[in-house]
Amino acid sequence: MLNIEKELNGPQLKAVTSLEGPLLIIAGAGSGKTRVITYRIARMLDKGIPQSAILALTFTNKAAREMEGRVREICSSQSFSAGGSGKKLQNLTVSTFHAFGVKLLREEIEVLGYRKNFSIYDSTDKIELIKESLRECRLYGEKTDLRKLEALFSNVKIGRLEFADNTWEIAYNEYQRSLKVYNALDFDDLLVLPIRLFEEHPEILEKYRRRFRYILVDEFQDTSLIQYKLLRLLAKAEGGKSNVCVVGDDDQSIYSWRGANYENLRLFEKDFPDALEIKLEQNYRSTATILEAANGLISHNANRKDKKLWSGKGGGKPIELSFPQDESAEAAFIAASIKKLRFAEKRNYSEFGILVRTNSQFDRIEEALLAESIPYRVSGGTSFFDRKEIRDILSYLRVIANHNDDVNLLRIINTPRRGIGKASIQAASELAKKNSSSLYDSFYRMKLARQGAQAQELFQPDPAQKEEKNSRTGTEEFLELIQSSRDEFFSGGMLYEKVRSFVDKIDYWSYLVSEHSKDEKKARWKFANIAHLIKMIEDWEKDPDNLDRGIYAYLNRVSLITRTDGEDEAESTHRAGKAMLMTIHAAKGLEFPVVFIAGAEEGIIPHERSIADAEDTGNMDAQASNPIEEERRLFYVAITRAREKLYITSCQKRSNRNRSQQNENAPSPFLMEIPQHLIEYREEEEAEEKAEDAEGLFTRLSQRLG
Repeated sequence: MLNIEKELNGPQLKAVTSLEGPLLIIAGAGSGKTRVITYRIARMLDKGIPQSAILALTFTNKAAREMEGRVREICSSQSFSAGGSGKKLQNLTVSTFHAFGVKLLREEIEVLGYRKNFSIYDSTDKIELIKESLRECRLYGEKTDLRKLEALFSNVKIGRLEFADNTWEIAYNEYQRSLKVYNALDFDDLLVLPIRLFEEHPEILEKYRRRFRYILVDEFQDTSLIQYKLLRLLAKAEGGKSNVCVVGDDDQSIYSWRGANYENLRLFEKDFPDALEIKLEQNYRSTATILEAANGLISHNANRKDKKLWSGKGGGKPIELSFPQDESAEAAFIAASIKKLRFAEKRNYSEFGILVRTNSQFDRIEEALLAESIPYRVSGGTSFFDRKEIRDILSYLRVIANHNDDVNLLRIINTPRRGIGKASIQAASELAKKNSSSLYDSFYRMKLARQGAQAQELFQPDPAQKEEKNSRTGTEEFLELIQSSRDEFFSGGMLYEKVRSFVDKIDYWSYLVSEHSKDEKKARWKFANIAHLIKMIEDWEKDPDNLDRGIYAYLNRVSLITRTDGEDEAESTHRAGKAMLMTIHAAKGLEFPVVFIAGAEEGIIPHERSIADAEDTGNMDAQASNPIEEERRLFYVAITRAREKLYITSCQKRSNRNRSQQNENAPSPFLMEIPQHLIEYREEEEAEEKAEDAEGLFTRLSQRLG
């Protein structure tokens, strides 16, 4: 039997053992949420519930991997009545919402008129297809903001917005038609199509309801309305008990800009009125000082679940607040403090987290860290999978896997150069439009037409080409390359070896050298990235827990990797002994012994855009829909990343971006919401570290805030 009484506190134990019926777990920051979820899954297995009946959904691939790994660890360290210790979890479904959508659609999508070997378009592919659709409708112009249009199409698809006029609706319909022709889905389709599948085919919905009788959702406050709709369809058993457990914290809902709706907590209570509610309020991360500060701040939000975090760690050191002269002084203070604490307290650099509200705050802090020779890492930047050389190879693999994928075909048809002219591509595009087919199919028809002496009717040579033969030969070589590669990639054997062989076959190294003839070092760096990609494929392929090692499975995995999932930044940074410089949004889910929150100024925290949005609505008070509330939650998340020590800086002046002048700053109004006795004021330029008493501090702070 699974022995959990000694491992969990009272509320945690109740959450783990209440397996039947709907359950809402309100899990405060650092309260052992992941521990509860993993022990709950282990408890189900121990009670004889089949792995195949359990569905656990979370928001990042990293979180899904961590959850599954911890369940496996519990299973191997405990004596189970069902299956013994160390049982494999091959039939347990732990995934992101989008990965679950992929799995479901692979099984059922044919009833919607798609083929099972569909491609998944990421943001770059999607924008290229939107551009192509606009051109098709004669709506594309050089000033067209494709990113805004991408966001509009996404919001329309998931039901958040409607078109104001039919101009963009025409382009959207063409975009949707093109996706269907290319047998491709965008990320929104991974949620929209499963819902359509369930609503149009109730027998399929019932099939999955019978299969997944126990559902868990992590980070429930971050679910969007469409994700909640998918969950409700699956979990709302007709005439039976819904065994659905959602775990979340409304105080940590900070992703409304990407569709998250923490009001889903209230929708859950409405849709599952018999749900049991359990609060996890004991924090295992931070000192009592940090938690009291966080509680004092977040209590100013209205319409939240009432809870109060507490810690058994004792009081801890006061929060240090300073008002540097400007952002350069702020950065110098942060770097000097890290250097001093590193040696005085024998800390590793990985114990320091520097949190900012916006990317524009990075530059000065990076300069200061470099000046102090402090190793650091910035969260974000260009994803490995967004580098051109990686995208080129992956585009080849996508076309080999699905030759109807026009977006990726156009990316690599002349990479490396094959002399295929624009007129040839245009002729193929027109033929594809005429036949409602893909470009690959059109090129193949044109090849057959040439061989059948019908080239004059279907093929117009590119006038820019000196020799018509070269254009034809380039097209035919490309078709032969893709077809022969399809035969090789689907013939068995190791995928990574085939990719390595393919890179040699297309002589990508020579292409890099020609593209960077004046910088061979850059060409070598790019080629080394491809070697790293092949090594990543090899590691993935040799993972004993990976049951599907085919090209489709790998490409789907890559498509589902987000910028934050590309690599485990916290883990790799810890191993490397580097300080972490990151936005507050990127810090959610992480913790550091020492945290610096930079830029606690009005206009930054809360952000000026949020202040403007609140003023536009005529509602500056705390309301559920007010953006100021989300900014307060963001500051709350920043504070609760600290385990032992918290520093906050608020510059007296800060330079406008791209301008030389500096503006006078008011401190963040959120600073006044932290209980004054918890804060120690640090004079900026005093030799000794003198702290004012709390009363003096807040007199000065009140003067600054007017």
